[in-house]
Amino acid sequence: MNPQVLSSQNSIFVVFLASFLVWFMFAGLIVLWLIDGRIKKEQVLHALLAALIAWVAAMMLKSFLPQSRPFSVNGLPPLTFITPSANSSFPSGHSAVAFGIAVSVWLHSRKVGMWFIVVAAFVGLGRIVSNVHFYADVVGGAMIGVFIAYVVKRLHLHKMLG
Repeated sequence: MNPQVLSSQNSIFVVFLASFLVWFMFAGLIVLWLIDGRIKKEQVLHALLAALIAWVAAMMLKSFLPQSRPFSVNGLPPLTFITPSANSSFPSGHSAVAFGIAVSVWLHSRKVGMWFIVVAAFVGLGRIVSNVHFYADVVGGAMIGVFIAYVVKRLHLHKMLG
C-alpha cells in the first residue's frame, strides 16, 4: 500500500482520537441515561458534573502553569480537527474531562466503567500522538479527572449520610 495513504489513514485516526473520541464518551453517557440500567441518571449527572469541574480546574491550572505545547517546541504541525491555541499545554483539559467521566462511571459500575477508562486512555494517547500535549500533560489531566470524580462521588455520599 502507498505510504502516503497509510500516513493519511493514520492521521485521520489520530485526529479522531485527539478531537472526537471524548464526544463519544458524552454520547455514551446519553445511552446510559436512556437505558437506565445499573447506571442510574444520578450517576450520569455525577459524570457530567465531574467533567465540568475537571475542565474548569484544568483551565485554571493552565493559566497558572504556562507550558509550551509540543507543536510550538518541535515545529511539527498538530493533528487535530481545530488547531489548538498556543495556550499552556499543562494539564490536558481533554484528559481531565475524559478521566472525570470514566472514573465517575467506574465508581458506579466497574464493568461499564472499565470501557470508559479504556476510551479515556485513548483520548489521552490521541492528544500526545497528535502533537498537542506532552505525556506529563495527559497524566496531569488524568489525575485531575480522577480526583474530581472521587470528590463528586464523596460529596454526594456525604449529603446522603448527613
